[in-house]
Amino acid sequence: MSQDSAAVPDPARKLAARRRREIVAVLLFSGGPIFESSIPLSVFGIDRQDAGVPRYRLLVCAGEDAPLRTTGGLELSAPYGLEAIARAGTVVVPAWRSITQAPPPAALDALRRAHEEGARIVGLCTGAFVLAAAGLLDGRPATTHWMYAPTLAKRYPSVHVDPRELFVDDGDVLTSAGTAAGIDLCLHIVRTDHGADAANALARRLVVPPRRTAADLGHQRYLDRSLPEEIGADPLAEVVAWALEHLHEQFDVETLAARAYMSRRTFDRRFRSLTGSAPLQWLITQRVLQAQRLLETSDYSVDEVAGRCGFRSPVALRGHFRRQLGASPAAYRAAYRARRPQNGAPDGALRTERSERAALGAGGDRFAAVAGHGHGAAAALATAEGGDHAPQADAYAARLPEAPVGRGAGRPVLPSQRERPVG
Repeated sequence: MSQDSAAVPDPARKLAARRRREIVAVLLFSGGPIFESSIPLSVFGIDRQDAGVPRYRLLVCAGEDAPLRTTGGLELSAPYGLEAIARAGTVVVPAWRSITQAPPPAALDALRRAHEEGARIVGLCTGAFVLAAAGLLDGRPATTHWMYAPTLAKRYPSVHVDPRELFVDDGDVLTSAGTAAGIDLCLHIVRTDHGADAANALARRLVVPPRRTAADLGHQRYLDRSLPEEIGADPLAEVVAWALEHLHEQFDVETLAARAYMSRRTFDRRFRSLTGSAPLQWLITQRVLQAQRLLETSDYSVDEVAGRCGFRSPVALRGHFRRQLGASPAAYRAAYRARRPQNGAPDGALRTERSERAALGAGGDRFAAVAGHGHGAAAALATAEGGDHAPQADAYAARLPEAPVGRGAGRPVLPSQRERPVG
């Protein structure tokens, strides 16, 4: 589900006179995936006024010198350069080629200048890394592809990363999760600008659901999507599968390294290169996710949940749970149960963000995936469980366009989710 922040653009930063709200600049870089890059081009670059969709003016801008090579070795030639961004009221960064590389300084300067002049800045998928590098996400909630959320959180600790959300609208800066979630965010922008009828008409033309929630993705988001799919072809896959099947047992990373017939150092290096996460951190997250699931679906006490998730003590569970999810296990369960809709009540009838904060306590409305935070490695090693992010599924679940958005019984409704209609 989306986060629709109550924040609005600073009224002191009005849109500069030379910028036009209906002009959308899409910033492309070499090496970017073509699917993500094509999303804003399809949404904002095609005249669909005959279908009731207001027209945007699209400016496709090269973020660096040509040629721009993309998926499959294709070469793109953007008709505009960075100077064209000066006319846009909305600037979209659909993707970035590598989370380990720094974006071009000139592109970052152009984004900062656009934001200072009141433009709306949008990062789809790994485009969030470009926004973060420009300093536009400092102190803000944001999301990105679930696989890269831990890296974003660790590299930019002032960003409140929430990998559970399909997209996050923080007023003048918006971010989306991986791949298809970019469509959700672009539809949300159209809905914000022109209303539900226009967004629904566009969704019908694109043959996608007009509103999609994180709950629509179902329970896949727990354990089976918490690692890159490529791990299935790696020898470590068997060790990972064993770990997931034995989370109720107390074991540490040394145990996993031994099962892989590797030294601890080699195992750590191989695991990190494959997943982007340290094995100790990953293991803690799996135990916390399992505890979260049990708190939502069972009546086990917190002490029993701790034992069934492999924590050495309830104290260890409470510490890791609070650091990763922003609330104690008991508070999380109470908030989850209090917010389950009765008789299929629609989203609009649910609690407001202020109610969420009251239920979870200050800071409990965001499930920040912050690697390396908390009480440090020593405390983590003492309990020998690890993790640094919650997964975000990428499957685009089909729904009938006219279906209601209400959350049905049995779907996980997370206390971090904003209580506004999803765009």
